[in-house]
Order: sequence, then C-alpha cells, then structure tokens
Amino acid sequence: MTSYLIVRAEVEPSVKDQFDIWYQNEHLPDALKAFNALSAKRGWSSVDANVHVAFYEFPDMATADALLNSDIMKGFIKEFDRHWEGKIKRSRELVEFCQMI
Repeated sequence: MTSYLIVRAEVEPSVKDQFDIWYQNEHLPDALKAFNALSAKRGWSSVDANVHVAFYEFPDMATADALLNSDIMKGFIKEFDRHWEGKIKRSRELVEFCQMI
C-alpha cells in the first residue's frame, strides 16, 4: 500500500523566505526526480508558521525504506546540511497507509 516519506523542518524565521524559494525551485524538484517518487508535496503548518512539511509518495514501504537508507538520501542530507545546518532542525519518518476510504 502507498507509503510516504515525511520530512518535518523547523525553520528559523530569519531564513524562512530563502528556504522556501530554495525548496520550491531546487530541492523539491530534484528530490522528486532522484528519489523516483510518485509525487512530492510540501507546505507550511497553519499551527506553527515556521514548520515546513514535505511528503514524498512511494508505491510501498519497501521502496520508501530502501530510499531512506540509500546513498541518494545521504547525498541529499549532505546537500541540505551544506545550505541550512544550524538553522533548521528536521526529522524524517515513513508512514504506510493501512486504510483508505
């Protein structure tokens, strides 16, 4: 069943605009292609204006899990850190849908 890699980022207000432009124009399109994801979406929380969440869709958990532990992901983490280390705290998790109505 469909699985998602969810990346939650707590962005310092001083870099929010720069981060938003970079994610829109560079990171999300590059990640969609490199991850071979079915789709990629992102948005800002309405509860905390400095929380950004990205969703990468995969056909199943095995595919998402393989990416999470891959050299591709390590390269993206390194590139992200090169731009934003010390300014953005983030977490990653995998979620597999168990019910859809």
